[in-house]
Amino acid sequence: MKQILILFIALTIFSCGENTKKEIVHLEGYALGTTFSIKYIDKNSVKYDKSIDSIIQAINKSLSTYLATSDIAKINKGDTAVTVDDLFIEVFLKSKKIHRETNGIFDPTIGILVNAWGFGPEKPIENLDSVKVKELLKFVGFEKVILNQENKVIKEFSEIYLDFNSIAKGYTVDVIGRFLESKNITDYMVEIGGEIRARGKNQHHEIWKIAIENPNFDGSRSFAASISLENESIATSGNYRKFKVAENGQKFAHTLDTKTGFSSKTDLLSASVISTVDCADVDAYATAFMAMGYQNTLEFLKNRNDLKVFLIYSKPDGTIETYSTVRFEN
Repeated sequence: MKQILILFIALTIFSCGENTKKEIVHLEGYALGTTFSIKYIDKNSVKYDKSIDSIIQAINKSLSTYLATSDIAKINKGDTAVTVDDLFIEVFLKSKKIHRETNGIFDPTIGILVNAWGFGPEKPIENLDSVKVKELLKFVGFEKVILNQENKVIKEFSEIYLDFNSIAKGYTVDVIGRFLESKNITDYMVEIGGEIRARGKNQHHEIWKIAIENPNFDGSRSFAASISLENESIATSGNYRKFKVAENGQKFAHTLDTKTGFSSKTDLLSASVISTVDCADVDAYATAFMAMGYQNTLEFLKNRNDLKVFLIYSKPDGTIETYSTVRFEN
């Protein structure tokens, strides 16, 4: 499961000189193991907190590996009778698309190894070695899973463990955003654990503005850049806060290489992806880029003008550099 608490919402937004200020509705709470913040402008100032809670519960019921009664948990346990809902289907199909585009680097079947290394909801495997990892890799490969016409998941091996946590938060952001749009709300920002979807403008009549955090290993917080989101989504993935430490002191990052089963040896410290596509998509791309590393990410982006990035990476001499395909603000 990737670390996503990397963005924070910029609270200070410069005035554009207009005297009229729209009232904003602000909802906060906890969801999917993290916090959420939802801001929107509604002429009647209606609070849709109950509806949003219902959306979060529905997504948990469908996709949460941490909920034993969820559809995905039942499928992972071998229940072949589960008929999945529209939420599951959309995430499954999005994941298939991005799995193909990234040549298998983004792969929800990595779940069995996520658990084995101690990053998931299941009990980790003690003294995990290369022999056992090789055995588990037999059950990794999204091409080994299909969704049939009856909306049932068919796995080549019963041991295959699906884990959509690298896309689920972004997807939840999208579903909440779409709900607000169904209520004729055109100005909003939805954030869950740092994944953000923004539409329209804020109460100051300005485009929504957010900041991207520096990869500080000492736990302190500082910010590398800020950006205005013009009807866009942003997601960030990073390895510098979530890792396991072995008895010998070696650190194992939570981003796993789907080809080797071990922690990805990457020079990327943080990958932020911005696009007009869904937040679920940029969530998945950010995860894939962390596993790809800096140079392979640049190669991937050559044919993807729809994706903008802000990358923080480590050079061979240990110095930290940034790369951006979008103009960031000071």
